[in-house]
Amino acid sequence: MTNRFFATVLLVLSSFFAFAQNTYTISGTVKDAKETLPGAAVYLGGYKISTVTDNNGKFNLPRLAPGIYEVLVQMIGYIPYSKSIEISDKSVSIDVLLKENTTMLKEVVIKPDPDRAYHLALFKDFFIGKTPNSAQCKILNTQVLTFNDDKQTQMLTTNASDFLIIENKALGYNIKYLLSFFEYDYRTKIFYYGGHPHFEEMKGSKAKQKQWQKNRELAYNGSMQHFYKSLYANKIDEEGFVINKLSKIPNKDRAPDSVINANVKRLTTGQAGLNNVITFNGNDSLSHWLKERKKHKEISVLNRQNVLIDTLVKPFNSDLKMMNFKDELYVIYKNEQESEAYDRSGLKQNRPMELANFQISVIQMMEPPVRFYENGGVFDPRSVLYKGFWAYEKVADMVPMDYIRAEIK
Repeated sequence: MTNRFFATVLLVLSSFFAFAQNTYTISGTVKDAKETLPGAAVYLGGYKISTVTDNNGKFNLPRLAPGIYEVLVQMIGYIPYSKSIEISDKSVSIDVLLKENTTMLKEVVIKPDPDRAYHLALFKDFFIGKTPNSAQCKILNTQVLTFNDDKQTQMLTTNASDFLIIENKALGYNIKYLLSFFEYDYRTKIFYYGGHPHFEEMKGSKAKQKQWQKNRELAYNGSMQHFYKSLYANKIDEEGFVINKLSKIPNKDRAPDSVINANVKRLTTGQAGLNNVITFNGNDSLSHWLKERKKHKEISVLNRQNVLIDTLVKPFNSDLKMMNFKDELYVIYKNEQESEAYDRSGLKQNRPMELANFQISVIQMMEPPVRFYENGGVFDPRSVLYKGFWAYEKVADMVPMDYIRAEIK
């Protein structure tokens, strides 16, 4: 895949809850149209928390903090199930009705996709990523993926008929990912994906466990999750983050569109509207105006004055905080350097010379406000667009939302 596909990325994840002292339980019964279902797997999206229904089809997920959870249910022969549950001040009980997966019960004729290899490679680049960790991260059941490449709208969409099974040997996780949607716009080079991952730790030797812990710490440090968690606790400085503002102003070195278009039309059209036969030598007038048209209409200006958290972050409710801002946030993480692999990704952001090779990410507001929890989860990931380093790290660099930083010995 070429670097041009990596212009701008919106990374959409599950909604997550905040930690608190009071804990509650999500319980329920799993059944189909006929009877209760023992042995169904029940997960919480984004976490390592899971259980299995008992002989009566009942499950219990205890010690949960107030907030929003995504309950995921999986059982062979049934369509994967997901339901968003909000806990405020009491435990919640739900009934889960699974529907038979008819595509597994009968022979299905699948429309051939002559471009499947290309679509699958593109999906892996945008979903798994192209970081060093992605080389050790593999989707084990790509057969559940189907692609729809709409030439008219220039949109590629992807669906999954079951949980994606992902093996991440770099971080030591087996991941079950219930894909909600995946969209890629060929024109804007922007892609969106959303879903609910569940993490299970791999078993390994002490040496493996030690290496995985180091890799997880590197993946967590400077991540979006780390940033929002630090922002909620008002510990941006202590955790190594700096926030500046990035604004856009008109490019005074570019002529107005009206002038450019008038000159291009004058130089390409003859008398009475007849088209001229023209040649280019790079120094002629037409080449000048075509180059002028390619110039950016706006230029970015970085304000190096640190943004004060008290002015940026406000409480939304007892569990959520929020921020609403103009322009863009230019986030610097000073505790880690950008890698050579990232430099080749095409996502590297411009910076002043004194910033050296610190990790730089940019947050653009899409649907204000941005609301986030104490554990670093964003309530509505579509509210923001990420550029730079956070657009580079994807599923191969994810850790669970209940990840706890440990001392590495």
